[in-house]
Amino acid sequence: MSKEISLVTGANGHLGNNLVRLLLSKNLRVRATVRNANNLESFEGLDCEVVPADITDRASLKKAFKGITNLYAVGANFSMWAKDPKVEIYDNNVKGTQNVFDMARECGIQNIVYVSSVAALDFTQLPANVDNGYNKDRRNWYYNSKNDSDKLAIELGEKYGIRTVLILPSAMIGSEAFKLSYTNKLVYQILNGEIPVDTNVTLNWIDVKDVASGAYKAMLKGKNGERYILSNEQHTTLQESVKIASELYPELKLKTPKKVPKSLLYCVAGLMEFGSKITGKEPLLQRHYLDMFYGLKQDYDIQKSRQELDFNPKPSKEALIDAMNYLKKDWGKKSTT
Repeated sequence: MSKEISLVTGANGHLGNNLVRLLLSKNLRVRATVRNANNLESFEGLDCEVVPADITDRASLKKAFKGITNLYAVGANFSMWAKDPKVEIYDNNVKGTQNVFDMARECGIQNIVYVSSVAALDFTQLPANVDNGYNKDRRNWYYNSKNDSDKLAIELGEKYGIRTVLILPSAMIGSEAFKLSYTNKLVYQILNGEIPVDTNVTLNWIDVKDVASGAYKAMLKGKNGERYILSNEQHTTLQESVKIASELYPELKLKTPKKVPKSLLYCVAGLMEFGSKITGKEPLLQRHYLDMFYGLKQDYDIQKSRQELDFNPKPSKEALIDAMNYLKKDWGKKSTT
C-alpha cells in the first residue's frame, strides 16, 4: 500500500463515497471527511480513516489536511433552492473553495482534483465545451456558485503552486447511495409515476461510478489548470426517461408525461414559488429554471476527457437502467420499512 494519503471531502455524499470506495480498491490509503461525525453508515466495512471537517470551518480543514498529498475536493452544497440561496448555496461553495485551497497550501498538499459541474459551462453553443468559456446566465445561485468557484479554484491553484485539475460532471445517478441525491431522486420520482408533466427540461445522465473513475484518472494524468467534462455526449428527455422505465417495468403502468405550453408551466411555477414562501419547502418548479433550461439540449463535447483521461463512460440509457434497477430494489425496500 502506498504511504501517500488521499483525502476526499464530502465523503458520505453520492460521488464522495463512491470515490472513497474506488480509491480503496486501488489499494490506496484514504482519509474521508464528513460534516457530521455521527453519520457514518456509508463507511461500514471500509478500511479508511474518517474525520470531521467542514469546508466552511478552516480549523477543521487544517486538522484534516495534515499529512495529505492528494486532495479530492468533492464537498459542496448541491441545491437548486434555499431560503437564503446567497448564503446557504453561493457563499458556502465559493468561500468553501477559498478555505480548501488556503488550508491545502498551508498543509503542503501537492495535487487537487476539484469537482466543479457542467453548470459552469456556456450553453449558448452546443455541444457545450470547456473552451467556450463560462455560463453567462446569472439567474440561479447554484449555477453562479459553480461558475465562480470553478474560476477561483484555477486562480488559487496557480497562485499557490498547487497542481489543480477540474472535473465537470453532469447528472450523476446510480449506486452506492445512502441518501437520495438531487438526480437520483428524479429517477426515483420517474419510477413512482411522479412526473405527470413534461417540463421540456433535458438531462444528461452519467453513472456516478464513471465520474469517480474520471476523478481518479484526473488525479493520475489530468493537466494542471485544465477542465474536463465528465458526462455523456447526448441528452435524454423526460419522456424518453419515462419510456425506458416503462419498458423496464411494464407492471408499473407509467404514463408518458404530457407536454404543456411554457406559459402554463410558468404560471404553475409562480404559484409553487409563492407556496414555498409559506411552507419553507423547495418548489417542484421554478420560473428562472424554466427560463434557463426549457428546450435546452444538454449535449457535451467530451473528446478532451476521452483523449487525455481515457474517460469512457457507459451510455446514458445503460446508466439510467442500472440506476432504476438499483433504486427500485434498494430504495423500494427502504420506503416500505
